[in-house]
Amino acid sequence: MQPSQMDYAALFAATPSPYLVLAPDLVIAEVNQAYLDATRRTRDDLIGQHIFEAFPDNPADPEADGVRNLNASLHRVLVSREPDTMALQKYDIPIVGRPGAFEERWWSPVNTPIQGPDGSVAWIIHRVEDVTAYVHAHAHSARRTSRQLTEREALEAELYARARELQVLNEELRQAHNRERQVAVTLQEAMLQSPDLDRHENVAVRYLPATGSLNVCGDWYDVVDLSDGRFSVAVGDVVGHGLEAAAVMGMLRSALGAAIRALERPAQAMEVVGLYARSVQGALNTTAVKVMVDTHSRLIIYSNAGHPPPVLVHPDGDWELLDQATDPPLGARPQHVPRPQAGQMYTRGDLLVLYTDGLIERRDEHIGVGLNRLTEALSRYCTLSPERVADALLAELGVAGGARDDIALVIVRL
Repeated sequence: MQPSQMDYAALFAATPSPYLVLAPDLVIAEVNQAYLDATRRTRDDLIGQHIFEAFPDNPADPEADGVRNLNASLHRVLVSREPDTMALQKYDIPIVGRPGAFEERWWSPVNTPIQGPDGSVAWIIHRVEDVTAYVHAHAHSARRTSRQLTEREALEAELYARARELQVLNEELRQAHNRERQVAVTLQEAMLQSPDLDRHENVAVRYLPATGSLNVCGDWYDVVDLSDGRFSVAVGDVVGHGLEAAAVMGMLRSALGAAIRALERPAQAMEVVGLYARSVQGALNTTAVKVMVDTHSRLIIYSNAGHPPPVLVHPDGDWELLDQATDPPLGARPQHVPRPQAGQMYTRGDLLVLYTDGLIERRDEHIGVGLNRLTEALSRYCTLSPERVADALLAELGVAGGARDDIALVIVRL
């Protein structure tokens, strides 16, 4: 039989392990017969129900943590888009026909994501094994003396005890990680504040942290208003991830914003920040590009420190790279050398796109391939609004849900 002729619905229904299929909002979308048998439920009892409404914690058990542990696992799957294997769980379930009554149950769960076309999690497969009988048998064996235990039973008892200890330790580590992540997210949001951005309806920005990180990384964007109808936009990329890279990013971003306000020339601003980068640990080899837009003369002036080139896209789909003022990354030269600067005229309706390398780089692929993919997509979407271009671009390049590297993106309708 060819795979295309296989009845996957029948396979799912007949699978001996209990399975639930959950939507991203954790509503039960499908269930197989093994799960119905294990929980003594019918399809009508479960389909369309939120999983924690169908299976709440046992209110009579003050140590019940099944809902908390399962909820944490499911949300890890939604964020990481990776399977999550849970430790052995005590998760009592309500007894059908006896309101308020629960029966003790022990489960070994695995939660696996199914991704949709845009890379986000479309479904979660929740597979469990009911190990209640084993746990009860183990508890009976534990009441026997050590001389009565067989070698196998003793090993099982030891493994069970270690599994419970690891479960507690893992939960403590996850709670600590969640606290650190919340601090990191708050820090990142504060550092990426750009008050001048609110005055630019023609500018769209996006920031996507690397998947699997603390949600803080070294990429940044900025928009700064200058005098006489001019404004500047910038993106940059600090080497590394995590809180250290984010802290360096915050210092360099602030320095570049202050420098462009004082000097109003991209090359001079980049020179100042390049000198500053030498005194900041972790700042060397940071890449950045600073662009100033003069709306009266319709002139773009830019300077690039080792960063992928901005793209200027015309309404007819033609495009050009702003790659005439490229220099090494910040702090890379042993001696101070003036930064280059170039100008480019634009016409009303053009689209200016700045981005970091996470948007176009892929493992085992030349960066030129990713750049071609970017410009082809921009040619198709260039007539849309900046917000719609940003969303379409991320979806087209398969990074709407994040990528291995962080991504900063700025799109300006000129």
